Amino acid sequence: MRAPRLPAWTATLTWKAAVFIAVMCCALAALLGTLVHVSVTGQTVHDSREKALARLTDVTRLYEEGEPLPRFAGIDPVGLPASLRALAVRGERGTMVADDGGRPTMWAAGPADRPADGPANGPTDGRVGGRALAVRVDYTQSAETIEALDRSIVGSSVLAIGATLLVGAFAVTRVTRRLHLTAQVARRISAGDLDARVDDPRTKDPSRPQDEVATVSGALDTMASSLQRQLQSEQRFTADVAHELRTPLTGLSAAAELLPEGRPSELVRDRVRAMRALTEDLLEISRLDARNETVDLAVHELGPLTERVVRFSGTDTELRIVRDAAVVTDRRRVERVLGNLVANAHRHGAPPVVVTVDGPLVSVRDHGPGYPRYLLDSGPQRFRTESGGKGHGLGLTIAVGQTEVIGAELVFAVAPDGGAEARLRLSEYVPPVPAEPAD
Repeated sequence: MRAPRLPAWTATLTWKAAVFIAVMCCALAALLGTLVHVSVTGQTVHDSREKALARLTDVTRLYEEGEPLPRFAGIDPVGLPASLRALAVRGERGTMVADDGGRPTMWAAGPADRPADGPANGPTDGRVGGRALAVRVDYTQSAETIEALDRSIVGSSVLAIGATLLVGAFAVTRVTRRLHLTAQVARRISAGDLDARVDDPRTKDPSRPQDEVATVSGALDTMASSLQRQLQSEQRFTADVAHELRTPLTGLSAAAELLPEGRPSELVRDRVRAMRALTEDLLEISRLDARNETVDLAVHELGPLTERVVRFSGTDTELRIVRDAAVVTDRRRVERVLGNLVANAHRHGAPPVVVTVDGPLVSVRDHGPGYPRYLLDSGPQRFRTESGGKGHGLGLTIAVGQTEVIGAELVFAVAPDGGAEARLRLSEYVPPVPAEPAD
């Protein structure tokens, strides 16, 4: 049987710090409270014991002189603890706090011995023994003082723990807030927002002391800046290469058309077309990386739009429309995404390739070996393919980029009975509700 899991918030740094502070405060309060209680109680008991013994000394003198005993003294008085009486009968003096009629009392007792006045006063040895002479001292005020002290210790401990928790929570929350901000910026950077920065003020002013959080924030900002410069350099290089290739490719394409018909000219034209497609893909990738694309949103029927993509793909693709739907999207970009998915299914998968429209969801499924593991884990990667070297690995990358531009969702998966399946979910159009006519 599995043990119940703790709530997620118990794993937070704030919760752990609060528990640590509370435990340490409770331990410290218990230690100090115990020391104060023991010290004050010991001093109070000592003073009451000294007072009781002093009274016992006075009463013993009166008893030995035959004087009448005061009201707080007596021979074997009622309420005298048995253990203290036994101690006194043995000839020793002692004290004890006990309850006497519902009131705490400090007892002091000693042996009741005095010179005998005659045979009627005692045994033949001339001493009266076997009894205890005892005095009582009211211990109520001392007990109440100790109880009041204990209440004060508990109350002050609770207040101190509460105040410490508040101050500690405030201090820890300031740190965790900065950590959460750093984590949010890191997530934004991983999502592609390379302009995101923590901008901790402690990292901008060298004269201010820097803590560990400021060090991490500064390192994250430095890493983001370096990564942004590197990616921008790569994007510029990609765009420049693509632009520079356009001119010679145009001339090469024109020259290929002048070649006499034959197998060699077909091979040349095919490679030129492949180079031109690669160049256009590189230009599109560079535009997507720049994140300055504009979207032309409109309402389109998804069924006819998908049918047009399948028809113009020139492939043997089966189209199934389970339920048509109107979607709000950029038609050109959706056609680009679906075209790349269909082309990828035919190039790397196996027939039959089936495109299914079910409301705002379009799935492109083949019956081949399925997507490679790296693609399912981290998405498509540029210039990487595991299908015998066919293609240059930019088709799915462009599909993902265009999907992000139009705000749709593209998921790569393995079909339950085998084969690769890509699911594109668009925003379904919801017609506005007509306003009710005013009365």
